[in-house]
Amino acid sequence: MTFSIVACCSRTGMLGVAISSSSPAVAARCSFAQAGVGAVASQNVTDPSLGPRALELMARGATAAEAVAIVMRAAAYGEYRQVLAVDAQGLSAIHSGSKALGIWAEARAQNVACGGNLLANDQVPKAMVDSFVASEGDLGDRLIAAMRAAIKAGGEAGPVRSSGMKLVRDVSWPVADLRCDWTENCPIEQLAHLWEIYRPQLESYVTRAINPSGAPSFGVPGDK
Repeated sequence: MTFSIVACCSRTGMLGVAISSSSPAVAARCSFAQAGVGAVASQNVTDPSLGPRALELMARGATAAEAVAIVMRAAAYGEYRQVLAVDAQGLSAIHSGSKALGIWAEARAQNVACGGNLLANDQVPKAMVDSFVASEGDLGDRLIAAMRAAIKAGGEAGPVRSSGMKLVRDVSWPVADLRCDWTENCPIEQLAHLWEIYRPQLESYVTRAINPSGAPSFGVPGDK
């Protein structure tokens, strides 16, 4: 009921995760990222505790593969879980349990890992990886492109209803954390629209946190 991508930008060091599902508010439960450490998606009969555990291990020096292996050895009901991770060095890893739902598949390359379950076909993650590898520019743009590639390749077996994207870089909070928690339309296109609105303002929000006196005005009524 979910497909996702975790990725690292080799040019900027930004890390991110994008995800979509037929379930509501998927990004609230399944997407995790920490600046300078990694990005994780924990999905398929979700255990949200797995993402923070993997990030903690990577923060201590584990690679993505080591972190996923350690987490899944200790996890209860690991056969039901699907966990994707990428670390700050661009190394990626995936665990897909034997009881992942429906048609499930995974694909990965340097700087990226993609996976899904209850898919329309087993080529969806590969289409996402291929899109990411072939793309350039802002990590957010590349993640959106990969999610659109998933839909074009068939996506889930049924309609998706929620989506989200989280981006982290050189500050302690996500520089973007956008979500569509439920829609009867395409949540990925709604996410893409949110990103189009937010992307030009991203740097201003970071500046406002670090140096308010140097930040541009808010440009809203009452702001002088």
